[in-house]
Amino acid sequence: MKKTVIVALLFVGWAQAQDQYTKGMEKAFSLWKDQKTTQASNLFERIAMAEQDNWLPHYYVSQINTIISFGEQDKEKLTQQLEKAKEFLDLAKAISPDNPELLVQEALINTAWISFDGATYGMTLSGKNVQLYQKAMELAPNNPRVVYSKASWDMGAARYFGKDTAPYCKDVERSLELFATFKSDIPFYPKWGKKEANQILEQCKS
Repeated sequence: MKKTVIVALLFVGWAQAQDQYTKGMEKAFSLWKDQKTTQASNLFERIAMAEQDNWLPHYYVSQINTIISFGEQDKEKLTQQLEKAKEFLDLAKAISPDNPELLVQEALINTAWISFDGATYGMTLSGKNVQLYQKAMELAPNNPRVVYSKASWDMGAARYFGKDTAPYCKDVERSLELFATFKSDIPFYPKWGKKEANQILEQCKS
């Protein structure tokens, strides 16, 4: 009887913790949707500190700080954001090694640096991105974000070197086919990429 009560109490505690996690994540996404990026990042960070065996809140701290860095002209602010993005990415990678979503996120951090100053960061980080996307493709060739992100990177590189981007349009098209069927049972698993892939495909057709 005593053992049953303990198990029941443990289950109630776990259920309450899960409910708190769900509410927190939903609130953070709501703030992000309302373009309250600082508040969203701070809430994801608090959730990450409470959920130290869960890579997802760490991932979203990294992602949100990366996205807001594109187009940022203030180097001090950019550095602060991207260093935080890398810090939380590293924490996520420690929790979930060889995770293709995290490899793509690392490549996006590098791309934000290259976008800010290609002359300074392009030579060192471009090669790293090639390796990251190759590894992600080896781990998850049917992950739509991996396929789309690699194609987007390849297109950017081709454009930079004055080469034809058309061969990569097929990869973007394939990513959209994968987006249509890709599913994960993990709550709050990344879903982004379909909208961006559609936009690039429209450019391919024009």
